[in-house]
Amino acid sequence: MIFVPTHSLSLDVFEEEYSLIGIHTTLEDYKLAYLLNKKLGVNLCKSKNDLKFNDTSHKASFSIYNYLNEEFDYDWFLIANSSKRENQTESNELLLTSETKTYLISEKKKVDFFIKISGSFDYSFTLEIVDKIKKINHIITSYPIDKNSLKSKDFLTF
Repeated sequence: MIFVPTHSLSLDVFEEEYSLIGIHTTLEDYKLAYLLNKKLGVNLCKSKNDLKFNDTSHKASFSIYNYLNEEFDYDWFLIANSSKRENQTESNELLLTSETKTYLISEKKKVDFFIKISGSFDYSFTLEIVDKIKKINHIITSYPIDKNSLKSKDFLTF
């Protein structure tokens, strides 16, 4: 009897560790980033490129701010949840304008911005950040979001 060794490869899918926070506010992205920088002691800066999606029926661009905390190896992202695009059509010498709104995470349409913090840390750290965000003027509310409950969480992988 001959024994042939069997080899198998394990393809473990790497799932990024991150915490997700939802923010409801009427603030523009640059103003929110400025206030978060002051309140949280971070340095969120506008990314060179927005998060863009192009398909045949929709084009969407979501603003992103980023901050890398090298001391604790945390990567912070402030991401807009909506993208607005103006559509213009001509009809009988009239120029009609409409607006199309696209959501990054469509099941969370009421969330204006997400903060994604990549890294390994305790849940209490996330709750501390949420409490600090709630104290900022013009923030309606802020709360942690269970990323596993999101159908479209793949859009947050970048």
